[in-house]
Amino acid sequence: MLSAASRAFGQVFEKPFRAIFWKMLGFTLAVLLVIWIALQGLVAGFVDLPYPWLDTALSILTGVGAIIGLGFLIAPVSALFAGLFQDEIADIVETQHYPSDPPGKAMALMPSIFLAVKFTGVVILGNIFALLLLLVPGINLVAFFVVNGYLLGREFFEFAATRFMPVEEAKRLRKAKNGTVFMGGLVIAGVLAVPILNLITPIFATIFMMHVFKQVSAGQAARYGEAGRG
Repeated sequence: MLSAASRAFGQVFEKPFRAIFWKMLGFTLAVLLVIWIALQGLVAGFVDLPYPWLDTALSILTGVGAIIGLGFLIAPVSALFAGLFQDEIADIVETQHYPSDPPGKAMALMPSIFLAVKFTGVVILGNIFALLLLLVPGINLVAFFVVNGYLLGREFFEFAATRFMPVEEAKRLRKAKNGTVFMGGLVIAGVLAVPILNLITPIFATIFMMHVFKQVSAGQAARYGEAGRG
């Protein structure tokens, strides 16, 4: 697990993945810029103050407030766009590290978009739930890691597995290896918890869970082989 995490973290900053990261971040910032401009326009259009200096002050405050508020959206919005590049990330991992293995099968466009939206929703809902638990003393940090560890581990492992097997079989494998998947999810949650670093979470998680899946599937194959020889 730790070796897979270390390999994945090192790979995130390699050239092919950096290119994906910059594309993902560019799309994210473009969307947030459009939202920011729209918010500024709404305030200017619907709020009419009697003094010009009040208009200016309100515009500045709105702009600063919107920037702060939109800053919290960077991670989930980037996750949405990163989902569109997941198969590209997985292909690079397979080519670089598992060239002799049968290649995985990329998702069709619509299922890929659905998975991206689903993952974004998981991140948002998981963190809303964790934030609500901040009101409960003593379990807030634990709640953040447990909720995100479970959800992120499940989503990213099943993504990796479904490149090589039907969805139902991937779910069965995930349940059979629930402890390993959850521990992997905790590692991903640890990256998600660090501001700025959380921007690489979707790329790191995809690379990481590809390695975890390969380790798990290799272990399964080895056990089946021993059983067959027995």
